[in-house]
Amino acid sequence: MTFAPDRRHSPAAERNGPPILAALQRLLPPTGVMLEIASGTGQHAAFFGAGLPGWAWQPSDAEAAALPSIAAWCDGLPNLRPPLLLDVLDAAWPSIPDQVDAIYCANMIHIAPWACTAGLMQGAARHLAPRGLLLTYGPYLEDDVATAPSNLAFDADLRRRDAAWGLRRLADVAAQAAAAGLQLRERLSLPANNLLLAWGSAPR
Repeated sequence: MTFAPDRRHSPAAERNGPPILAALQRLLPPTGVMLEIASGTGQHAAFFGAGLPGWAWQPSDAEAAALPSIAAWCDGLPNLRPPLLLDVLDAAWPSIPDQVDAIYCANMIHIAPWACTAGLMQGAARHLAPRGLLLTYGPYLEDDVATAPSNLAFDADLRRRDAAWGLRRLADVAAQAAAAGLQLRERLSLPANNLLLAWGSAPR
């Protein structure tokens, strides 16, 4: 298979797209506005945007070099908006709508400094509609749950590449969410030892 020059390609994104989409279709209402954080190649944005035609999908990434690939993958899909530059560590996200119905973030929490998790949770709390969901996807370390050998090897590889990276304890992520006023609403096990987690506003 060949791809347009601007299109980056991730085999993992291609593999995990269908099970994630099935989970999103179950968790989300038929229509809404979605902000995707750390869109990467743009494959998820294109695949999920096509599979959720009632959702206006806003991709974004912290790396300006990623935006042409995202735009190329999303070209021709009417519900996909042009990608935006967004760093979750920014104190404000001025280019983002004041309120969105959901936020999707895959494989960023473990491939970014730990401070980005707090930035993600705080930004989500600012921009989510009252019943909105933050959906995070990737591998986690869970207390009292055996970690798959493949995830242990992945964690070691990440830490060799960058000491600030690595798989995160779900309890630690939940603590950052709680500090921002969010709580875990649903935990879905997906293939390859990954989780899709749905976070929403904590009861007041």
